[in-house]
Amino acid sequence: MDFRTHLQADEQQILECQMQSQASYDLTQHERRSANYKPNIWKHGFLESLDSKYQGDDYKRQFEKLIEDVKNMTFVETENSIAQLELVDSITKLGLTNHFEKEIKETLDTIASVENNNPCISITDDLYTTALYFKILRQQGYKVSQDLFGGFMDEEGTLKKIHLSDVKGMLELFEASNLALEGEDILDEIKASSMVALRDSNICNLDNNLARHVVHALELSSHRRVRWFNVKGHIDAYEKENHVNTILIELAKLNFNMVQAKLQKDLREASMWDVGETEQLPECMKICFQVLYNTTCEIAHEIEEENGWNQVLPQLSKVWADFCKALLVEAEWYSRAYTPSLEEYLSIGCISSSVSLILVHTFFSTTHHQGIQEIADFLHKNEDLVYNMSLIVRLTNDLGTSAAEQERGDAPSAILCYMREVNVCEDIAEKNIKDMIESAWKKINGKCLRTPQVPSLSPFINITTNIVRVAHSLYQNNGDGFGDQEQGTRILLIQSLLVQPLLL
Repeated sequence: MDFRTHLQADEQQILECQMQSQASYDLTQHERRSANYKPNIWKHGFLESLDSKYQGDDYKRQFEKLIEDVKNMTFVETENSIAQLELVDSITKLGLTNHFEKEIKETLDTIASVENNNPCISITDDLYTTALYFKILRQQGYKVSQDLFGGFMDEEGTLKKIHLSDVKGMLELFEASNLALEGEDILDEIKASSMVALRDSNICNLDNNLARHVVHALELSSHRRVRWFNVKGHIDAYEKENHVNTILIELAKLNFNMVQAKLQKDLREASMWDVGETEQLPECMKICFQVLYNTTCEIAHEIEEENGWNQVLPQLSKVWADFCKALLVEAEWYSRAYTPSLEEYLSIGCISSSVSLILVHTFFSTTHHQGIQEIADFLHKNEDLVYNMSLIVRLTNDLGTSAAEQERGDAPSAILCYMREVNVCEDIAEKNIKDMIESAWKKINGKCLRTPQVPSLSPFINITTNIVRVAHSLYQNNGDGFGDQEQGTRILLIQSLLVQPLLL
């Protein structure tokens, strides 16, 4: 099958539009606008030079042996509920969850069953343990009520003051509160109180690891971070603990290096693009369009061959077309100096955020046992999930780039649309945008709690939720991780993640 023929009609239309655009450009001799972005610091030669020794059979055999050692020793020897919860928490933070899914489920099933069926056996006497229990079970999709924290609240519905000085408990409580669902007022109060308590704590008097975790959480909660970005830091912290499990640490280090080797391989391949012939296009569009075209066709062809499908390319071309149309609308807004209402802006901005585009590619790449129709059914049944993920990506982007965009006279952001629509100052607009992000996260939490019961969709849900977390990382502290690649600590994070292996 000539899989490229599916795009002939769309390609011809695009070519005609581009040639008209080029003709108009030639007539007016208008200088193309620039955002004055700095050159890409990640050069092709650098990407091609990435290489790791941690991908041979010897390391694979060593890894498999360590997996069995942890299964046979660590899980068997850990008996009490608190130790089991801390073990699951450590495995999660060390990036090893996918290697112990069965053991983790059996452990948490047992703990949840004991707590539900034996009222006299309770872990709710200790704030730290209760928060850890709540956080881990919610992360794994178990239904846990916010009422679990009722005993820690006073008659006025606020946290009892006696708990506010427990920094370790407050930290775990704050992390747990970020898994709140809509309407959970107790968790809203807990989040506000624990945040204040952590900010008021004397960091200088804390253990180094605990102090670092507090600072880390106040910058951005763990639930809103891509877990893999923090694995190195957790390995370092865990290694310094008094009762460190040496086998678990050895496994975590080897796992990190092996994953890093895989990421390096993927990066080298993603940089193997074929420009091809695009002579009909304006010079500025040739490389961009041909790379997009070739890559999309290759992705579709590989998926179709592997699964015996024949309708992947039309699905991918549709989301690309929708994405490009959204960008065109935003360009028209700019050319007309038009400021839409916030609702109108978000109806287009959520599409131009590219989340739907990424979701469709992800769906076909991960749900190998699903048919073509399932992607349409999933997107239809989960429009709220897709919308809220898109909303967070769009709004975190706007918080990070709005100032620079206004300075260069770019199209309006959500902040500017809200300011003009409601006639408020920028601070109030930003607060409203942040509240919208909080609300969207609660809706995502609720949806993700219900979805893990479908095993075939779990990898897909994990990946799509990480898209939102990546947005938080890129635009953290209202910065622009795309426009200024060297801003803050992002360059150090990428180097640590992709270039520097751990010493074994």
